[in-house]
Amino acid sequence: MKRLVVCFAVSALLGPIEAGAQEPVDLQAIERIKAEGLERSQVLDIFGALTDVFGPRLTATPAYKAAANWAAKSLEAWGMENVHLESWEFGRGWTLDHFTLEMVEPRYFPMIGYPEAWTPPTRGEIVTAPVFIGDKTADEIRAMASELRGAVVLPVPTQDAFITEDRQQPTEFEERVRIGAPRTIRTAGPVGRRDLPALLQEVGAAVQLRPSQGAHGTMFVLGRRQTTDDAVPTVVVAGEHYNMLVRMVRRGIDVKLRVNVQATYHEDDTNGYNVIAEIPGTDPDLRDEVVMLGAHLDSWHSAPGATDNADGVATTMEAMRILQAINVAPRRTIRLALWGGEEQGLLGSREYVQRHLAGDENRTQRDNLSVYFNHDPGTGPIYGFYLEENSAAKPILDAWLEPLRDLGARRNVIDKIGSTDHLSFIRAGIPGFNTVQDYTDYDVRTHHTNMDTFERLSEADLMESAILLATFVYHAAMRDEKIPRGPR
Repeated sequence: MKRLVVCFAVSALLGPIEAGAQEPVDLQAIERIKAEGLERSQVLDIFGALTDVFGPRLTATPAYKAAANWAAKSLEAWGMENVHLESWEFGRGWTLDHFTLEMVEPRYFPMIGYPEAWTPPTRGEIVTAPVFIGDKTADEIRAMASELRGAVVLPVPTQDAFITEDRQQPTEFEERVRIGAPRTIRTAGPVGRRDLPALLQEVGAAVQLRPSQGAHGTMFVLGRRQTTDDAVPTVVVAGEHYNMLVRMVRRGIDVKLRVNVQATYHEDDTNGYNVIAEIPGTDPDLRDEVVMLGAHLDSWHSAPGATDNADGVATTMEAMRILQAINVAPRRTIRLALWGGEEQGLLGSREYVQRHLAGDENRTQRDNLSVYFNHDPGTGPIYGFYLEENSAAKPILDAWLEPLRDLGARRNVIDKIGSTDHLSFIRAGIPGFNTVQDYTDYDVRTHHTNMDTFERLSEADLMESAILLATFVYHAAMRDEKIPRGPR
């Protein structure tokens, strides 16, 4: 296919490009990618399967493994090669089987709450009055041991401040802005957050309720895989409902709650899994080099993980399907990776890098990896990429972005972003870039919350993202040189 060179005037929105810099852009290939991605898209079906069929995909659970197997079968059916799951040790999984949280006196009132991941089950159903200790010292709590044994505990003060603003959108500013999620707003009493779990276990509390920093019933619900079987079960409660309970107790109102948490620990298979698939390179001189595309398949458990990160998985899979459907013959190999364990610390991508790219024994594979493109976090369409201060890569990626402005692309941002899988590759000295998406209602409403559902995305956004990703990995696989290494 004829490769065309697009020489475009650089606007202030794009930022400066070196004088005379030109990057080959295959406009005919882009039109074919757009046609496939707009007229024959399967991305909504993929996204719907992840959110509706498999739902929450906590690592090392049957739901995660089922989603991984389905993704691998889908990629194989589309004609990808070397499709397989790579396992690595993670630890036991956890699934919520049953949950009840309701006020039964002085009136019936169902409450908004969700147990933390890996929290132990309660010893059956608990019907008792809640005890507020959010204003007590450790010694005062120990003195209340007889009252707290078997009790539902309100261990912290009321949640008087909530997350009400999303992070700044970097594509809306010419100057550099702070990139990252808003500050966590935790309420704390005289006893430190780290000291409370052991203290509650010491006095024999039956379950602790904690307020969420989300407003309007939004709950940020995470969990720790290291939680022990004898820990006090923890339930996150909508901040407004938690505050109501504290006020009622302080007013001397006789309150009674019904709480029941039942869960299963999965110990038969304690592995995490990454899904790997390829479109092989065809150039005898370049086919051993690799362009990688990735997103994390795992999610938290209180919602289907639509924006974090079913949209990333759906659009990266669709990008690969598009390229296979239009019969590309990439010079370099294009490799897709769907990661597990991202939410617990980028575990899947870290294990992959350690196994395949780290150390002297992997020098050749490391040198052959041209670039890694990651899709996470955010919602809506892709506006561009965070370039991790790699100024040498900017004119290249700017040129690829320009023909996609009609779909909603804006600009590539020179800044860095943290806390996602491209960092595993950057630490190994490989250029790694993460997508820039929209943050409207992302930090306030959906990120790690019970509201991260199917409705947060539109089909148009998913289609645009898949087309952009296909365009970028195609051009990275076709150019004569690898992507320049940036600052490590």
